[in-house]
Amino acid sequence: MSAGTIEYSSAAGRGVVLAAVLGSGMAMLDGTVVNVALKTIGKDLDASLAELQWITNGYLLLLASLILLGGALGDRLGRRRVFLIGVVWFAAASILCGLAPTPTTLIAARVLQGVGGALLTPGSLAIIEAVFARADRARAIGSWSGLGSIAAAIGPFVGGGLVEYADWRWIFWINAPIAVLTVVVALRYVPETRSPSEGRFDVPGAVLAAVSLGGITYWLIEWGTTYALAALAVGVLAGGAFLVVEHKTPHPMMPLSMFASRNFSAANAMTLLVYAALGAILFFLVIDLQTVLGYGALEAGVATLPMTAIMLFLAARGGALGARIGPRIPMTVGPIVMAVGVAWLSLVGDGTSYWTGILPPLVIFSLGLALMVAPLTATVLAAAPEGRAGIASGVNNAVARAGSLLAVAALPVAVGLSGDQYADPVAFDTAYGKAMVVCAGLLAVGGVISWLTITPGPVVTADDEPDLVASLHQIDCPHGGR
Repeated sequence: MSAGTIEYSSAAGRGVVLAAVLGSGMAMLDGTVVNVALKTIGKDLDASLAELQWITNGYLLLLASLILLGGALGDRLGRRRVFLIGVVWFAAASILCGLAPTPTTLIAARVLQGVGGALLTPGSLAIIEAVFARADRARAIGSWSGLGSIAAAIGPFVGGGLVEYADWRWIFWINAPIAVLTVVVALRYVPETRSPSEGRFDVPGAVLAAVSLGGITYWLIEWGTTYALAALAVGVLAGGAFLVVEHKTPHPMMPLSMFASRNFSAANAMTLLVYAALGAILFFLVIDLQTVLGYGALEAGVATLPMTAIMLFLAARGGALGARIGPRIPMTVGPIVMAVGVAWLSLVGDGTSYWTGILPPLVIFSLGLALMVAPLTATVLAAAPEGRAGIASGVNNAVARAGSLLAVAALPVAVGLSGDQYADPVAFDTAYGKAMVVCAGLLAVGGVISWLTITPGPVVTADDEPDLVASLHQIDCPHGGR
């Protein structure tokens, strides 16, 4: 059993896909259930809104900062080795999350969980691309993406059920048995692969990215506190130093030369806006359903399931459309359709019927998301220089997570929420409506940017990039499994 020769139909092939699905599915499941549990966690640990923001953002901060470094570590030290370290690390941090007695300790455990996620997430797909024979690679990626989407689909049921009928701590502890099974399967079936010449470490870049995002995030969440302005200064200075390092280092984690491509720059700008809106929408909507409409955790989780279902069944069709007509129209129309859905969602309040006031705008939003996601990713990868599609995908992935991170940090303060107002139906209802209007605006601006900057015409076809097209519908999950 060696790299690049495994057949999909073999026992080894099925084992590799299973290990990759279990690992990535664990992270996807975690991303799905945490938002559903936030209100319950806040009540149980007596957490403030700022602490709930950090529970979400502590994970995203390290994931966004280190995911490119995690991919490079896998290339250099061994993809299976780094993947398994990430799986074990993620599970250990998850156990600590479940044991956390205070909001502060839970935030610290979530930060550690983000490190594990940054190690295992890029390795999941990288293993499949490295070990399968070229003829079977697209089929393997398709299975990985489809099965991984199932993890996102069952997340609302599993997470909501555990929160409502057991204990919120089990949404983290459930990762432990999944991790054990992942390790057993990976050790049995996954061969070790590495590409030492590709796995150069940009540790200074990763550290500076984390400090920059961390400082700016702290300033946004802790606005008005003693150290907020100092954190902003540190974040801005670290951001400037990051750009200098990326310009001068021979092997940067984010090659600035890639942004010379108009399509690449435009697609990442649109990614920042769209995923900022997406992260904030999921943060606010699930809490609003529980605080204002009185939904239980399970009911709130299941309420957002149409997003995942529509992405699962229609995102690949959005990719096929983009391959035929080019990405410009889908990347313009998609965000604008999403904006229409979010503007409608802004009207949700006490007494709103799910079937007439929540489900229809969710469907509209999800249709726009399904139309936009695959063409966006195809544009990013097609704009990358030859041999750098992996780096381009990683950069876009990090930009998406950074967008969600910054939006979840900034919007609650911007719409007037603080303290424990996330549990006050009147205060949260008012803030929720304002936040949805802001998100609709971000999405509309993203659509306009695409129309003005994305080059018309097809950029990728199934014949050009079979592996890419097979995996497009898995590129993003609306609950955070990107």
